[in-house]
Amino acid sequence: MRRGNIIKLVALVLLVAAAVALSIKPLVDPVKGIPLGLDLRGGVHLVLQAEQDKKGTPITRDDIDKAKAIISNRVNDLGVSEPIVQADYDKKRIVIDLAGVSDPDKAVDILKTTAKLTFRDPQGNIVLQGDDLKDAKGGQGQQQGYVVNLTFSSEGTKKFGDLTTKLIGQRLGVYLDDELLTNPTVNTPILNGQAEITGYDTLEAAAKDAVLMRSGSLPVSMSIAEKRQVGASLGVDSLNRSIQAGLYGLIFIFLFMLVFYRLPGGVADFSLVVYALIVLWVFYMFRVVLTLPGIAGFILSIGMAVDFNIIIYERVKEEIRAGKSLRAGLESGFSRAFITVIDAHVTTLIAAITLYAFGTGSIKGFALTLGIGILASLFTAITFTRLVLRLTVGINPKMNTRWFGVRRDV
Repeated sequence: MRRGNIIKLVALVLLVAAAVALSIKPLVDPVKGIPLGLDLRGGVHLVLQAEQDKKGTPITRDDIDKAKAIISNRVNDLGVSEPIVQADYDKKRIVIDLAGVSDPDKAVDILKTTAKLTFRDPQGNIVLQGDDLKDAKGGQGQQQGYVVNLTFSSEGTKKFGDLTTKLIGQRLGVYLDDELLTNPTVNTPILNGQAEITGYDTLEAAAKDAVLMRSGSLPVSMSIAEKRQVGASLGVDSLNRSIQAGLYGLIFIFLFMLVFYRLPGGVADFSLVVYALIVLWVFYMFRVVLTLPGIAGFILSIGMAVDFNIIIYERVKEEIRAGKSLRAGLESGFSRAFITVIDAHVTTLIAAITLYAFGTGSIKGFALTLGIGILASLFTAITFTRLVLRLTVGINPKMNTRWFGVRRDV
């Protein structure tokens, strides 16, 4: 039995050590690792202000919702990792955080453009709106230059076919807002719903207009109320300082647990390693964006995980002082502390859920990492720590109680 416990403990330690070694590279990978937020990776913070038209038409909540959805689509088409797009209904604003954007001005131009696509006859009359457009993609032209390939919906295909049939030999202007993109001559009816806008010098220019066309037009005009660029160097410095502070905190926690709780303290330190692995892999798998407040929530949850171990260990020490054996004291202590630990988890988890539900931006990040940490600490405190202590006590059930921080006459 003792030999079996030793083998299991050694295997467990080696397994955790291997997990740590294999986790370092994927978790810290700058491209595929845990995504970093604007404050750590750098990028642009943008506030777009909705503006009334010349008629003074009031801006509604529905207008802001539609604008947010369209801007979100445009952001996704930009390929930005984990963007944050929020609506401020009171001030009629859209708040956008784009991490890792290499060309902020280009992103701003795409996001704030009204982008209303229209087709006009030679007299300048609008004969077709872009509402029936299904897709738009930039690409290489058949002969030379770059083009935007348009695909219409079934209803749009019929409308466009009728329009090009009527305008054979005439020009059909394609406008984005009031800017003429191209003014081709209609040579034959286009009945398959496939059209091509030519005249682009670069693929980037064609792709930019394609993004605007397929995302739809904004219901209101948007102006830049605030644009703030966050440098990557500042983010890296903040990240390094946060990691350094976290390491110092971990060292003090490890020493505290070892000094006051001896052997169980060492087990708690070992459990913290497992806890950190679980939390970081959850961040990785669910693509949780890590921000400075998020790191603060993670570090706070580490302290709470240790606190839960302290509650359990104090119960165990009380049972041992009462005269129970190490094995009996261990089982009784965990059982008695279970309800207390659950209550502490549930109340803190309720606070985290409330912050996430009603908070915005960095508050959500803090609440999310805190909530994940609470659930992970519950698992490690109740299951993993208990398993390791059972194996340890099983090696020598009559070991000196001082190893558990308890002095008594034997």
